[in-house]
Amino acid sequence: MTSSTIKIFILDTNVILHDATCIEQFEDNDVAIPISVLEELDQFKRGNEQIHYNAREFLRRLDEMSCDPAKTNGAASQESESKIRVVVNHNWHKDVEATLQEDSPDHRIINCAYKLHQQNRDRLVVLISKDTNMRLKARSLGLQAEDYATDKINNISQIYAGSRLVDDIRSEIIDALYSSYGIVTKNLPELENPLANENFILRNGKKSVLATYNPFEKKIVRVDGAVAFGIKPRNAEQSFALQILMEKRIQLVSLSGKAGTGKTLLALAAALECRTEYKQIFLSRPIVPLSNRDLGFLPGDIQSKLDPYMQPLYDNLSVIRHQFKASNKRAIKINEMLEQEKLLITPLAYIRGRSLQKAYFIVDEAQNLTPHEVKTVITRAGEGTKIIFTGDINQIDHPYLDKHSNGLTYLISRMKGQEIFGHINLEKGERSELAEIASNFL
Repeated sequence: MTSSTIKIFILDTNVILHDATCIEQFEDNDVAIPISVLEELDQFKRGNEQIHYNAREFLRRLDEMSCDPAKTNGAASQESESKIRVVVNHNWHKDVEATLQEDSPDHRIINCAYKLHQQNRDRLVVLISKDTNMRLKARSLGLQAEDYATDKINNISQIYAGSRLVDDIRSEIIDALYSSYGIVTKNLPELENPLANENFILRNGKKSVLATYNPFEKKIVRVDGAVAFGIKPRNAEQSFALQILMEKRIQLVSLSGKAGTGKTLLALAAALECRTEYKQIFLSRPIVPLSNRDLGFLPGDIQSKLDPYMQPLYDNLSVIRHQFKASNKRAIKINEMLEQEKLLITPLAYIRGRSLQKAYFIVDEAQNLTPHEVKTVITRAGEGTKIIFTGDINQIDHPYLDKHSNGLTYLISRMKGQEIFGHINLEKGERSELAEIASNFL
């Protein structure tokens, strides 16, 4: 590459907090880190959240690179020939000062990018930020600004649904699925090359059957209407979901869908039904404080602060418990599991760092996790552990994630076709007619 074709990328703080390895993702181009970014990272060095880990890890990597004796105009990355440098000098450029009058870390980073742009007219200078407003401000000054797209899924319209309708199936095939254990795929050319654990509604006129491709038996098998701890599936997708939730050989499951489709309820019911096969059931969710304010501003002790975030999980548990009378052995069993901490409802931050052995681990609201956080959770899985991620990719509360870049979308796109992975997108709301109408029309 000639010097004129080598780009200069300026990193915003939120990119580093999103992915500690981002510095290695720019091939042979140059990377500039404004001193304001390091000052902001200094505030994230202490803590147990993923962003705190990312800040520490990035600073360690940068420190190692800065000690490289072979460096010239910066630290040479071990993964490429790019040069990494920290831009220390901060003098306001008159154009930026006139446009962005407030002195803030964001504006200092934009100022750094603008000055590099002015000094390197023969090269493309790009500001990388996950902050939409930051990118808009930069573009208003004539800068090129882009989102960090390394872990972004572009073809969102083609995201794997986990199930599909297949019409005009021969009647004898449908009859055979009802009367036998399964059919080998070569006898079903309509389902050529099915993905592992892909589900099908096979139909011929008024005849139909629910089926799935079992990768362990290498057959198309019928999905029956399984019941989990009193919870019965109300549609085809819920039947598929319970099938993969209760199949022990499928160790990783994702359920997507809008509010009221039963994602968390089905996962919890399946966990209770399979409780004898696991030592503990964990029901967890990430905490995304409103308006990005820290939990510390809420009144009360730590449990009081966390209760509002965990309450939806308790609500799902109550739906299952209230099916039974207080004297029913299944209602009593739920209470016993809570008391003995065999059923734990806890924030996701309290799980990180642990090694989970023989656990049924449900992560709710997974659309608010980054791809790296999803990977971190999965790598906690010990022998005999099953992990379920549930969420709605259209309802994201995280300020720097969208339907293309969140961890749930990333997981579905990367893991489809793996034998130990199953996914279902739940489409029909079953909470109530009112909730379904509101979800569709408001």
